[in-house]
This record gives sequence, C-alpha cells and structure tokens, in this order.
Amino acid sequence: MFHAFRTAFSTAMLERSTLFINHVLSSEPMAMQRLRAHRGRRVRLRAQSWPSPLPALPDAAWQITAAGLLEWCGEATDVEAALQLDIDASNPARLALLALAGQKPSIEVAGDAALAADVNWLIDNLRWDVEGDLEGLVGPAAAHQLSELGRTVAAALQGAAQSLANLGRDGGRSAPP
Repeated sequence: MFHAFRTAFSTAMLERSTLFINHVLSSEPMAMQRLRAHRGRRVRLRAQSWPSPLPALPDAAWQITAAGLLEWCGEATDVEAALQLDIDASNPARLALLALAGQKPSIEVAGDAALAADVNWLIDNLRWDVEGDLEGLVGPAAAHQLSELGRTVAAALQGAAQSLANLGRDGGRSAPP
C-alpha cells in the first residue's frame, strides 16, 4: 500500500513540477527559443546517492516539445536521454540549504554539449515572476506587498541557510575576534 501511495505521490509531484517549469519557461521567450532548437530530445534528471533510509526518488525525464516546453515522459525508467543530469543527493538537508541560499548543487552532466549549454543558461537566467502571478489573484497593490514580504522572508532564509552552510564547512569552529 505504501508503494502505491508513493508512486501516486511521485507521479503527481512530477506532473505539477512539469506544469510549473513550463509556466516559468513560457514567461521567457528566449528560454523557449533556446529549447525549440532541441525539440524531440530528452533530458533525464537523477538523484544520485540518495540516503537508503528515505524513500527513493524516481528518475525524471522530459521531452522537449516543438513549442520549446517540456513534456514529462511518464514513469518510463528506460527513456534514452540526450542529456543526463545527476544531482548529488547524498545529503538532502545540505541540498535544501544550497537551494535556499541560491546556490547550485553539485551536478554531473553527460550528453549533448549544446543542449547542456542551453540547460545551464536556463538554470542561470530563468526566474519565477511571483508578483506578476499574484496580480491576477489579488490585484497589483496586494501583490506588491506580498512580494515584498516574500522577499524579506526569502532573504532571511537565505542568510540562515548560508550561515548554516558556513558552519558546516567550518566544522563548528569560528575565527577569533
């Protein structure tokens, strides 16, 4: 029963993630243009060295559409990919802290160099316009206020994550005053 729940949850998360990624991609015409050049090609993302006590993360694969968006390839694990991205997930907490601090995790890339360069450009340049999306729900003034609040909270979380990351690197030692 747990396996069925985990499979359904993973499927739902990957479907929602694909919708979110496409939403962000569609807000940036240059991103879609870069991906259009690779239509029909597939990208696979794998979490490597995931801790065994935790439920395993599924591999995720997407095919690039003619529109320059992504289509999730489903639960097929044998999808041949033009680009393979392996994320070091041996320490999920550290991975989360890096994400909160706005840093890239350790990623091994194998496959097509041109596609890898375009995916790297996407990672470096795509940003979600939260305020723009909120405007449609609550109006421009409230969206601005909520965005400011979100930026303040995000900055505080990034500062805390960076402090924790530095603490982990120092091994708890701090420099004398």
